[in-house]
Amino acid sequence: MLWQAIIYLALAIACEIAGTIFLRLSDGFSKWPYVIGITVGYGLAFWFLSLSLKLGMPLGMAYAIWAGLGTAIIALVGLMLFKEPLAFIQWLGIVCIILGVVLLNLGGKISH
Repeated sequence: MLWQAIIYLALAIACEIAGTIFLRLSDGFSKWPYVIGITVGYGLAFWFLSLSLKLGMPLGMAYAIWAGLGTAIIALVGLMLFKEPLAFIQWLGIVCIILGVVLLNLGGKISH
């Protein structure tokens, strides 16, 4: 069951990333095809997140992974797709986010 929850969480992250990309492209909600993409992307993201929770993934861990990886990936998408620069301190922040997600996943295994 846990692997299914992880798959749903990965789909939630992918949909949230897509919705955020559409948000950037929507030009302040003035381009309706992108607004539809925002709505569908975020709607599916929350639906897949809820399915991962339904299958037993702990809320705190699921939300931290969803928000953390989504944030880190969107920062990289901004760099690559939209040519938004990242300073050294921002790169360090991304590394900290990813390290935090790894530590969250290891936490239950190490403490027992």
